[in-house]
Amino acid sequence: MIQKISRVPLREAFRHEAQDFTRWLEENIDVVNDVLDISLSNAEREQNAGDFSVDIVAEDESGSKVIIENQLEKSNHDHLGKLITYLVAMEAKAAIWIVSDPRPEHVSAITWLNESSTADFYLVKLEAIKIGDSAPAPLLTLIVGPSESTMAVGKAKQEFAERYEARRSFWSRLLEVAKERTRLHATITPGKYSWIGTTAGKAGMAYNYLVRERETAIELYIDKGKDCDVANKSIFDTLHAKKEEIERVFGEPLEWQRLDNKRACRIRRSYALGGWKEPEKWDAACAATVDGMIRLDKALRPHIRDLAIEAA
Repeated sequence: MIQKISRVPLREAFRHEAQDFTRWLEENIDVVNDVLDISLSNAEREQNAGDFSVDIVAEDESGSKVIIENQLEKSNHDHLGKLITYLVAMEAKAAIWIVSDPRPEHVSAITWLNESSTADFYLVKLEAIKIGDSAPAPLLTLIVGPSESTMAVGKAKQEFAERYEARRSFWSRLLEVAKERTRLHATITPGKYSWIGTTAGKAGMAYNYLVRERETAIELYIDKGKDCDVANKSIFDTLHAKKEEIERVFGEPLEWQRLDNKRACRIRRSYALGGWKEPEKWDAACAATVDGMIRLDKALRPHIRDLAIEAA
C-alpha cells in the first residue's frame, strides 16, 4: 500500500542540533553526496577553527577540505558570517550551509559568493519527513550552489574588475601628464570608466578623454539634455560651418559626428597609439592624447564662446 509523506517539526526528529543532527550527519555523510552530487568522506565533528568550532569538516574526492555548518532554524547573518570565517580559517575549498528555512537575502548572498570567490558555496534546506507511521527522516534540498552559469558570471566580474583597475591606472597616468601642461582637467579624479570629462565652458558641452583597449580619443561632446535634440544639432552645425578654420588651428582633420539618430553630437579625434590594455605604450599614448586635447580646446574655445545664447 502506497503511503503519504508528511512533514514533522525538525525538533521532533532532532532535539539538539549538535548532539543529534550533527552527529547523525557525520555518520551519514553520503546523504549530502546524493543531494549535491559531490563525494565527501572522512567527516569529523566539532573541528577547531581558531576560537570557534566547525560543525563538520569533511574531504572531497581530491582531498580538499569542505566545511558544513548546521542550523536547525531560519538562516541568519550570524551563521553566514561563521560560514565564511570557518572556510577561511580551515583553508577549505567549499562550504555547505544547512538550514531549516533559507531567507531570500541569504540565497542571494550565497549566489553572490559563488560568483565572486574561488570557493564553492552551497545552501541546503533541511526538513523532517515520515511515511505513514515510520520514524522521522531528514530531507535535504539544494537551494543554491555553484554552477557553470555562476562561474561564468564570476569570471566576467573578475574581468570587469581588472578592466576597471587598469583604466583607473591609465587615467592616473594621463591626468599626471595633463596637469603639467593644462588646467583643463586639473580637478578630475581618476575613475574606472572609459571616459573622463570636464566642462567646455558652456552648459551641455564637455571636453572628454576616452580610452579603449588599444586606443585613446578626445572629443567635444554636445548634449544639453532631454528634449534638446534641436539645440544640440544647432550647436554642432554652427561649429561645423567653421570646420576649415577649426581644423587649421587644430592642425589635422577631426571626426565630425552629427549622430542624426541620437540626441547628442560630438567632434572627435582618435589615436591608435595604445590603450588601457597596453601599459608599455601609456607614456606615448598619454602624451599624444593630452597634446590633442590642448589643441582641440585652442581650436574650439573661441567659437564656443561666440555661440548665440539660444544655442548655448
